[in-house]
Amino acid sequence: MVSFDKISGKFVICAGGFDLGELNGVEMNTDNWQVTHLHVKLSKPASEDLGFKKRFIRSSTVCVPTSLVSKVGDNILLNKTLDELTKHPEIYECRE
Repeated sequence: MVSFDKISGKFVICAGGFDLGELNGVEMNTDNWQVTHLHVKLSKPASEDLGFKKRFIRSSTVCVPTSLVSKVGDNILLNKTLDELTKHPEIYECRE
């Protein structure tokens, strides 16, 4: 087990080494208390490549299913490339 404080702010890296962004939140299913999605504040290049517009003051934040996480260490590594993420139906802009 790990607390959110220990993973908050970690970089999220796509397969192939592309910097997707930084972890800044999670979504949780309160029926079983499992984390279902990571909230990733997109880097500028990722925001452009994924087709999300940069907000006036802040970057877009997308929800990434935890099923795409392959490893958590110094960074959070995903099992999909950026190109695969652009076509992934379960990645969407988080609503705050």
